[in-house]
Amino acid sequence: AEVRKSFNRHLHFTLVKDRNVATPRDFRPGLAHTVRDHLAGSWLRPKCCAMCKHLALPPQRIYYLSLEFYMGRTLQNTMVNLGLQNACDEAIYQLGLDLEELEEIEEDAGLGNGGLGRLAACFLDSMATLGLAAYGYGIRYEFGIFNQKIVDGWQVEEADDWLRYGNPWEKARPEYMIPVHFYGRVDHTPEGVKWIDTQVVLAMPYDTPVPGYKNNTVNTMRLWSAKAPNDFNLQEFNVGDYIEAVLDRNLAENISRVLYPNDNFFEGKELRLKQEYFVVAATLQDIIRRFKSSKFGCRDPVRTCFETFPDKVAIQLNDTHPALSIPELMRILVDVEKVEWDKAWEITKRTCAYTNHTVLPEALERWPVSMFEKLLPRHLEIIYALNQMHLDRVAALYPGDIDRLRRMSVIEEGDCKRINMAHLCVIGSHAVNGVARIHSDIVKNSVFKDFYELDPEKFQNKTNGITPRRWLLLCNPGLADVIAEKIGEGFITDLSQLKKLLDFINNETFIRDVAKVKQENKLKFAAYLEEQYKVKINPSSMFDVQVKRIHEYKRQLLNCLHAITLYNRIRSDPSKSFVPRTIMIGGKAAPGYHMAKMIIKLITSIGEVINNDPYVGDRLKVIFLENYRVSLAEKVIPAADLSQQISTAGTEASGTGNMKFMVNGALTIGTMDGANVEMAEEAGEENLFIFGMRVEDVEALDRQGYNAREYYERLPELRQAIDQISSGFFSPRDPGCFKDVVNMLMYHDRFKVFADYEAYIKCQGQVDQLFMDPREWTKKVIRNIACSGKFSSDRTIMEYAREIWGVEPSATKIPPPNLPRD
Repeated sequence: AEVRKSFNRHLHFTLVKDRNVATPRDFRPGLAHTVRDHLAGSWLRPKCCAMCKHLALPPQRIYYLSLEFYMGRTLQNTMVNLGLQNACDEAIYQLGLDLEELEEIEEDAGLGNGGLGRLAACFLDSMATLGLAAYGYGIRYEFGIFNQKIVDGWQVEEADDWLRYGNPWEKARPEYMIPVHFYGRVDHTPEGVKWIDTQVVLAMPYDTPVPGYKNNTVNTMRLWSAKAPNDFNLQEFNVGDYIEAVLDRNLAENISRVLYPNDNFFEGKELRLKQEYFVVAATLQDIIRRFKSSKFGCRDPVRTCFETFPDKVAIQLNDTHPALSIPELMRILVDVEKVEWDKAWEITKRTCAYTNHTVLPEALERWPVSMFEKLLPRHLEIIYALNQMHLDRVAALYPGDIDRLRRMSVIEEGDCKRINMAHLCVIGSHAVNGVARIHSDIVKNSVFKDFYELDPEKFQNKTNGITPRRWLLLCNPGLADVIAEKIGEGFITDLSQLKKLLDFINNETFIRDVAKVKQENKLKFAAYLEEQYKVKINPSSMFDVQVKRIHEYKRQLLNCLHAITLYNRIRSDPSKSFVPRTIMIGGKAAPGYHMAKMIIKLITSIGEVINNDPYVGDRLKVIFLENYRVSLAEKVIPAADLSQQISTAGTEASGTGNMKFMVNGALTIGTMDGANVEMAEEAGEENLFIFGMRVEDVEALDRQGYNAREYYERLPELRQAIDQISSGFFSPRDPGCFKDVVNMLMYHDRFKVFADYEAYIKCQGQVDQLFMDPREWTKKVIRNIACSGKFSSDRTIMEYAREIWGVEPSATKIPPPNLPRD
């Protein structure tokens, strides 16, 4: 009744129209504001770890800096975390509305490309749920990751105008607007160094509440938007050019206009470097303002001593994108706060920690020195000075080892001098972590081998995780209910409790219930596909799903070759019985990534042929899932039977989609790469479908030389598939369409698709065998769910908190804001 009253009140004040002609789009803001009201009291309270309050300790605040936060939709997640879902459902229903319809209207906040940005979103949820005083800091992009349309089989990008209908979850905070400087020159004066004649852009903060799960903690994600100052460029124009000067404000405001759509690829554009500095400069000023004004352990009205800064502030750099935090913190401490250089360096290192997300060389950020010189001249001086200190130390420890100095320098010499941002992060942080055990080992043994030998104690592993609130409770309520019925609801905040399900692996009722939930999810998703894509699929077929960014290293091409092989087998003996499959592949290709776009065209072309072949019927379908995003993931993952995680061993840092599928009851076919290794360890290798080369096999093949033609000659089914792609069998109107794909696979394939083909096809045969025995399949599913507890982002964040940030997570539930605190 309370929710209904509140909703009616919001409708009354927000609807200009007559309620009878209002559309669902008019009702949605009313519902969002109703839910937001429940957050307000907790959100406005000063942020401090619940445990700190409990022990009367000074608060340590955690700042998670990321250029991407892939949040998806907020309404349902907020209702789940506040425990309001049933009340809202009931209230909306009584008003003759459909909650699901209102939820579907919300735009995804797509301010990320893939894994890195979605991880940041999961981490915010876990930090709030664990009662940590944590802030997410990033950019409020006006346009997020593009919307993907498939036109005649090709990807076409459309701008993602996600703010078109407003965003009821954000609150603009103009009172905290901050100036950010670019360009200019450096003046060395007797009073110290001054960075002068700069161009100023203002950073306007927008705050979004981040509620923990039923614990009355609400943290903040603060995203910066670029605004031109009112005098921007005016002084440079005479009166006649006033209009031109005002129009030029766009140049400043472009900084927060659009997210760069590259995943695992570095594109050295000046606008991107501006974005990176913009978020760092605004955030650090904000952090220092908050540090100075907090009174703990300090008698001055404003704190001026920075000795305790690292004890109060932890900055986590999500990849190298916010690496400029290191020279910027040095600049503020030395130039502005007049802290002595060595002391400032000590403070900076103790404050910052760095997470590495990839070992692919093309993904590592290496900025031209010339660009720095122009855009951030003072930072370039600081980086040179830091690098000199670092190299002096290396030279003292390894006298005469010039090659080591070259390898370890932050500045790379060559035709174009570059700044290696990963090296800057490693020397400027007290902790460096990879995101899965195998990845952290590669980081120590190859990418940063020299740095590991220098400071082994810096290097750690923090295996990624996903939030069970969104990725189980919200997206798969049927499964969550079946689990809660057996083991209670404790697993929602302690996913390791899923282990208790091992007692029910042979329980016939439980086996039946789990299978029933999966079948219901499949029927629901099949209906969605029919409605959205006008494709009819067989809901009793195996839903074989690979959804992730399109990239050569993720090997969607291996999946394509399997689809073609199955098709050829059906064609050669149509009377034989085959396990029916619906192969679904989804994901976006970076707009400038030619091969990724060709892969999408190939998938759609294969689908075109297979789906219209009467010999095949509904035994095999190949579907490309258009515009894959968080809200689509929430629908397809609970419906999947088979999860494809088939990157070349040693290339996928972790993966988190693999974890989402596991907890939602899909079985994994995958290589020993990223977190697959730990998933196999938790559930037992025999309960996943593991195939193909291991890291050491890939290295051995590299040494010996990979020859694709050898596999092509030796494996008739592979040869047939490649010949079909090559001859235009799948592109009859343009027979040469896929020549680049075939040429790459045959002569330039860094990711060795053919080398794993035979093992993959054989392993897929084992998948078919098991799928024909639904009871045994479901028992394996239950074992996988039961063993997925390690892959909660709560566990990941507890490890970060204890081993990197030096704070203790807390299960203490803060009393609601309407009750007095102890």
